[in-house]
Amino acid sequence: MSSSARPPVDVLIRRLDPELPLPGYAQPGDAGADLCAAVDAELEPGERTVIPTGVAIALPDGYAAFVHPRSGLAARCGVALVNAPGTVDAGYRGEIKVIVVNLDPRERVSFRRGDRIAQLVIQQVEKARFHEVAELPGSARAEGGFGSTGGHAAV
Repeated sequence: MSSSARPPVDVLIRRLDPELPLPGYAQPGDAGADLCAAVDAELEPGERTVIPTGVAIALPDGYAAFVHPRSGLAARCGVALVNAPGTVDAGYRGEIKVIVVNLDPRERVSFRRGDRIAQLVIQQVEKARFHEVAELPGSARAEGGFGSTGGHAAV
């Protein structure tokens, strides 16, 4: 382990479906652990559904888990997550579920029980104290947003 690498955080996990694998990392250094579908599902173009994963977790205080899409499903099938990334708070103890949508305009997409459908990224999070003020301090960007810095031919 390098001097800058931190030890992994311990996450308690409850397997709600004993036949499904626990989340796991496909390659060393991966940020996301794969989540699997607990049920079969078929989505017509434009349809969305909630797919359970068969697992529930308990995160330590100061951490959250984020459910991210799988890039291969997006590129090959047009599958996206409606609320990406989905947030799993440290206090949540229910089953992790994934809200998927089929964005392909023509093709149906099928999920089978055990398919890898999303990735779970565990991160340390900071608590903020919010202080109401009459005006915010200035900055170089000011109120520029929604593409104000360019980077695309349409801008």
